Amino acid sequence: MLRDVWFLFLLLPLLAGCLSFHGGPMPGEPRNARFAEVEGARVRYLDTESGDATTRPAGATEREDGEPVPAVEKPTVVLVHGFASAIEAWSPVIPALAKTHRVLALDLKGFGWTDRPEGDYSPEAQARIVLKLLEVRGVRKAALVAHSWGSTVALAAVLAAPERFTKLALYDAWVYEDQLPTFFHWARAEGVGEALFGLYYKERADERMALAFFDKRYVTERLVEEVDAALERPGTVAAALAAVRGQRYAEVEAKYRTIDKPTLLLWGREDLVTPLKFGERLSRELPNSKLVVYPRCGHFPMIEAMDASTRDLVAFLTAKDGTP
Repeated sequence: MLRDVWFLFLLLPLLAGCLSFHGGPMPGEPRNARFAEVEGARVRYLDTESGDATTRPAGATEREDGEPVPAVEKPTVVLVHGFASAIEAWSPVIPALAKTHRVLALDLKGFGWTDRPEGDYSPEAQARIVLKLLEVRGVRKAALVAHSWGSTVALAAVLAAPERFTKLALYDAWVYEDQLPTFFHWARAEGVGEALFGLYYKERADERMALAFFDKRYVTERLVEEVDAALERPGTVAAALAAVRGQRYAEVEAKYRTIDKPTLLLWGREDLVTPLKFGERLSRELPNSKLVVYPRCGHFPMIEAMDASTRDLVAFLTAKDGTP
């Protein structure tokens, strides 16, 4: 172990500053991907209504008198993924939500197929991207659903523009300074972070994925291959380090208590990434929240507890009384 530490510090001069960012299309980009220029980045997004937030009742396009049926506006829900993730994390949830909502999802800056430019990757900066995308897509108000690290982006968005959001749902939120591993604290130091991420960020993706699931059968060879491929996209390591350095939660934790939006917290009981104690803490601090816990479930309730958690999410979003 001591030899490894010395080896790391010997490499610091070589690795410091060698991580590069990236802008523009990347190899393998999906042909059907849609992008918007937002806050200096080419941001990939999904919009189930293709920019049109109105739909007509199923099976009817006009009244008996020949007049068109008035369009009915669907409420919008915005989906924000977690660290090292992308829109695809919401694949199990989107079909159910699309029945009652216009669904808008995005790859945050530095992740998925969105650009990895040099700059600010803090939750506040990512929240500005979410808010600007709402503006670009013509959305005035929306419910906000987020997972893991994306929860800090969601909370930052609500703190910045509370009038833009109606409800908040957070899966296994990563929002406290106490949740940050020593590795992340070390990475804040110039040079040290470049060395650590340059050496280790792309290593052992299968082991890290296994920590996120209670049922290891979800960690398939295909999933690991997809994660490995995503890690190889240009600019990914530099962007990940920038996002880690933006995780300064001690500066914002006290503000969570001021958020009074109806909030649903969905948590895997066996989550090793964001243990349940943090869900219980967040539930106490958010004044209008409810915590729902799923047994035999890790960090991804939308996958391991898909039926139950999606049912609870849809019920929460469609409830008229505004209570969690």
